[in-house]
Amino acid sequence: MKKQKHDRRIDYIEFHSTDIEASKRFYGAVFGWIFKDWGPDYASFRDGRLAGGFRKTGEVISGSPLVVLYAMDLVEIESEEKKHGGKIVEPTFEFPGGKRFHFSDPTGNVLGVWSED
Repeated sequence: MKKQKHDRRIDYIEFHSTDIEASKRFYGAVFGWIFKDWGPDYASFRDGRLAGGFRKTGEVISGSPLVVLYAMDLVEIESEEKKHGGKIVEPTFEFPGGKRFHFSDPTGNVLGVWSED
């Protein structure tokens, strides 16, 4: 049986958003994601490695799994995400292999950011 290179791997991540435009502004400004609109209630994104989307919903409910992004400079990313409406929900902490913090985006999604340093 021939396997495709993306078989059995995470292929797409979809977030809920109460405000698609706010989500696009935040992730575009802080992480440089590129967006394509699919009507007023959906926008897809590419981050250069993975694709995903934002689907408009009336409420964002935080829960697992936790999506963790990578950044070479945690201090810079933390500053940028605060500047663009994000909120730190778990300050930077060390773990075997690096450091990480968790933030809430302007519509309530909670993600993590990690780095080796």
